[in-house]
Amino acid sequence: MLYALLKTLHLLSVIVWLGGMFFVLSSLRPALAVLQGPQRLQLMQAVLKRFFKIVLVAASVIVLTGGAMIGRLASASREAGLPFNMPLELHAMTALGVLMLLIFGHIRFVLYKRMNTALAGNDTTTAGGTLDSIRLWVSVNLTLGVVIVVTTLLGSAL
Repeated sequence: MLYALLKTLHLLSVIVWLGGMFFVLSSLRPALAVLQGPQRLQLMQAVLKRFFKIVLVAASVIVLTGGAMIGRLASASREAGLPFNMPLELHAMTALGVLMLLIFGHIRFVLYKRMNTALAGNDTTTAGGTLDSIRLWVSVNLTLGVVIVVTTLLGSAL
């Protein structure tokens, strides 16, 4: 029962993070073309401020529940007198998940901060270029997230 709850929270948090990135890239960003440059930047600044708070919570839940689920698997193996050999797909999920967290950290604490500083100084050229960098790294993170999902599903199907 606890494992099912952990897995549900884990998956819901993954859906929130990946779904948010997909929405921003596929729907919000293209729709912003109707706004002028400074308005577009201000709206994205406000959207990202909210979204990054959500991602911080989702990422924390992902890390905590993922660690707890791996811990429960390891504990069950030990209780059965077996060595714990973590499946390859869990190694891939963990490694790529850490990479996603590092990329998110760079987006949130370096690029977003740079964009905010540029906007505070009315430097829309720098802010726009930084927003383009954010888009690129969000695209990388979304791709990594999809690879994790596919790898995990294929690995558990074998």
